[in-house]
Amino acid sequence: MALDGIFLSKVCDELKKYALSLRVDKVQQPSRDEVVLVLRGKSGTYRLLICVRADSPRIHFTSHSIQNPAVPPMFCMLLRKHLTAARIAGIRQSELDRVIFIDFDASNEIGDRVRLTLCAEIMGKYSNLILIGENGRVIDAAKRVDLSTSSVRQILPGIEYRLPPKQDKLCLESTETEKTIQRITADKNKYLSSAILGSIQGVSPVAAREIAFKAVKDDCFVSSLSESQLEKLASVLENIKSILHSSQKVYMLLDSNAKPKDMCFLDVNQYAGALEVREYDSPSLLLDDFYYERDRINRITHRGQELFKLLGNFIDRTARKLNLQREELKKCADKEALRRNGELITANLHKLQKGALFYEVEDYYDGMKTLRIPCNPALTPTENANKYYKEYRKAKTAEIMLAKLIEQGEAELAYLETVLDELSRADSDAELSAVRLELSEGGYLKTKTGVKNKASKPLPPIEYLSSDGYRILVGRNNVQNDRLSMKTAAKSDMWLHTQGFPGSHVIIVSKNGEVSDRAIEEAAVIAACHSKASDSSLVPVDYTRVKALKKPVGAKPGKVIYHEYFTITVNPDKKLIEKLLVK
Repeated sequence: MALDGIFLSKVCDELKKYALSLRVDKVQQPSRDEVVLVLRGKSGTYRLLICVRADSPRIHFTSHSIQNPAVPPMFCMLLRKHLTAARIAGIRQSELDRVIFIDFDASNEIGDRVRLTLCAEIMGKYSNLILIGENGRVIDAAKRVDLSTSSVRQILPGIEYRLPPKQDKLCLESTETEKTIQRITADKNKYLSSAILGSIQGVSPVAAREIAFKAVKDDCFVSSLSESQLEKLASVLENIKSILHSSQKVYMLLDSNAKPKDMCFLDVNQYAGALEVREYDSPSLLLDDFYYERDRINRITHRGQELFKLLGNFIDRTARKLNLQREELKKCADKEALRRNGELITANLHKLQKGALFYEVEDYYDGMKTLRIPCNPALTPTENANKYYKEYRKAKTAEIMLAKLIEQGEAELAYLETVLDELSRADSDAELSAVRLELSEGGYLKTKTGVKNKASKPLPPIEYLSSDGYRILVGRNNVQNDRLSMKTAAKSDMWLHTQGFPGSHVIIVSKNGEVSDRAIEEAAVIAACHSKASDSSLVPVDYTRVKALKKPVGAKPGKVIYHEYFTITVNPDKKLIEKLLVK
């Protein structure tokens, strides 16, 4: 799942086509590893995302707005100082390596024109974003690299910029195909795909396997290649040369759940239908689709790390407590045997003596069979009977109390799981703050004494519009779920919720008391997507009129009960709900 140099050349060509001569209107840094340049010009406005995170480094245009922190990081302020109002003068790639340079015509502090360069190194854990002055020296970088980090190459302010050490690989653009074939076939003991990967610059593992597949179908040792297969390999490499700077499509690979698995600049046939291959006209659009959802989750996880840890601890503690209480409840199941022993001892007091280790009595509960009852020899028969009665009463009381505690614990665990679900679906700092406030009001999170927090404006529900015109409202958190279902919605509106999964309350606003079947079906898909079952299939969703809902006294936020309802089974479809979203 690597963005290779040849795919990056496609991105570079797209940037040249649309970004040249545009001016930098804004510089944003949503996280330590992400920078967004908002570019404007006569052709329109573009958002250029440069990400140097180890697991998803890339550069491309994005259509998504990413929320920025309240206080911009220092590197963001430096980029704003040097690049705001600068014009993009050039975009270039170092051969087919994963290094892209963006040249800017900018102004310095005294108004003189200067040429600055932003270098994006897209190299896994070594990825970096570096601002270089016209003297070739580093102004600063997203990740400073000193001697303690690397003895080979340092990235620090004032140091002359040097390219990353080159691998011993050939560039397809500048190397004759015959020479490339010679390099690939030099090691006879390698598989063809491995030899391609180790010989050609800018090729990812999936691309290397696909080149081998197109040449020989089944991967084989280099030593077993025939003349005809070598000719086919040369033809495949020549074809790649011809498409390097063409507008040919790029491809995404998806698994059976439609989750992105990999990408390639070639049409992929090696999986024989095991993976879906989806083609894109724009490499930026592919990268946006490939990474956005995962990055959104990572970004929220990072910002809400404290809350995730807190909720995880509460869930684990509550679950362990419930397991112990259930074990205790199992022990109470034998309480009737304690009462029976007490009664049988009492019924036979006239023939029992103190000092026995057990009493043999006739069990009139079981056909007058002889029953041995363990007893304390230091106690009289009456005292042993009273001891059994006391243990029976204790077990009976414990059973009643444990049943209540287990019921309360199960309700609390279910509530905490709903909060964890809403936290995992939070899209912004405002939604994280709403979760934090909910936990604080519930007594799970301590509030700092002496600090008055300014009350933030409540977030509105997420709004959708069904294809036949019905408004569909979705709660963002438990507090909003309560307000939406019990106060905002009319009695004739339709309420939906996933069956057996934590999720948001969904309301279809009725028209003259009526709701269409189409609106119910689409709202059910929305409910499934806004739940813990969003990655599942065949998700059951209950729906009923709002008038059928009741809020139990003392129940946690978001908890409602209903007895009359229907159930519809749907598959979550995020592309569908994206179309229905009111923006």
